[in-house]
Amino acid sequence: MTKLHTDNAPDISVVKPHFLFGAVAFLAAVALMIAGRTHLLGPYYDNKILAVVHVNLLGWAMMLIYGSLYQLVPVVFEARVFSEPLAKVTFWITGLSVALMGYAFWSGRLEGFLPVAASLMYAGLFMFGFNIAMSYRQARLKNIKSFFIMAAIFWLFMTQTEGLLMAFNFKYGYYEAGNLYHLKIHALMGLVGFFLMMIFGVGTTLVPMFLVSHKHSERPLWPAFLLHNGGVAILVLSWLFFPGKVWNAAGWLMITGGIGFYLKFVADAYRNRFKRILDEGMKPTMLMFVFLLIPIALSGALLWQKNPYGPTGMMLSMLLGFSMIFGAINLIILGQTYKTIPFIIWLERYKPYVGKYQIPLPREVYWAKLSLWQFRLYVLFLALYAAGVISRNFVILDIALILLATVAVMYNVNMLKMFFHKPVLKPLPDKK
Repeated sequence: MTKLHTDNAPDISVVKPHFLFGAVAFLAAVALMIAGRTHLLGPYYDNKILAVVHVNLLGWAMMLIYGSLYQLVPVVFEARVFSEPLAKVTFWITGLSVALMGYAFWSGRLEGFLPVAASLMYAGLFMFGFNIAMSYRQARLKNIKSFFIMAAIFWLFMTQTEGLLMAFNFKYGYYEAGNLYHLKIHALMGLVGFFLMMIFGVGTTLVPMFLVSHKHSERPLWPAFLLHNGGVAILVLSWLFFPGKVWNAAGWLMITGGIGFYLKFVADAYRNRFKRILDEGMKPTMLMFVFLLIPIALSGALLWQKNPYGPTGMMLSMLLGFSMIFGAINLIILGQTYKTIPFIIWLERYKPYVGKYQIPLPREVYWAKLSLWQFRLYVLFLALYAAGVISRNFVILDIALILLATVAVMYNVNMLKMFFHKPVLKPLPDKK
């Protein structure tokens, strides 16, 4: 755990706002889902659904990734974050763009507010990318772990470039194929190129660390990296310039192979772990890697659909997006929240008192039982929501949304407990 902190670690004022904003954005995304419940069984490109997706992914998931990377850069790169003031400016610009983007999609004001929101988001991304690139430039370590992270940031640039072009296309209409066709390219680069690649990159450090695994093999990481990136690139190029089922199959097989090699790395770390019992942070994390098999199967079925916009294709698309966003990205964030943030808070509150007083463990700065029930309810939500979408049953869907709202409240309660934690100090026992 101490690897999360080095002498190069940034001030907590850089990291903390990202996590607080993310928690509120998660709650806001759930509130939007409830407010727009009648749209949830409609087409995936409905404005209300796009509002939920962007607030969830950009306001919660991406914001937490930004904050986590500022903490992890000194560990993975063995270098300081290039500019902490720039990181703070990036946070405010990105936060504003998330709010504007959510409003633009929800209200349907796609020609006015959306280009402004997308431009601000892109400006924030440029600042973030510049900060990480300059940190990487002065890095002592340039290994496979750092390559995953830099590749993920590349795909984030590609994702947001496509998003920016799509935002302006609502007004100027220069895409012949239309935004709906480009939406799948945008989603592929974002979900598989950026988020999944970033999860893998951060996971190469955090998964063995939190499992306390020292004898695992890192050999699967290179083929995982090459196949995953190559597969995403082939699919993007195919959809843009030379569409064909052969290229689709090749790209899908490469991505699947890359995920398979990475799962081999995770399985090896799991088998060689010293910590035999998984805590409330690692249970969601390990379950997420199992859940990755679901979007692999759904994406394979979708690629071979003759009419991706027919009833079956639309159902597969909805389930694929749900399984990636809620079954993979959100799930691992829910888990890793309780592995990284408690230690960061603990370090801020207790570092001056180490060796002078009896102090609590990092997991004691939040309610562990609450986080465990949060995980259980979230898994139940996943099952019920999927059942509600498949059966098109609003009763089941409403129950699922109640569970998700409960999870979001639990998550925010624990976040507030951590960030407003007051030090509890006890005298050291007398030595006899």
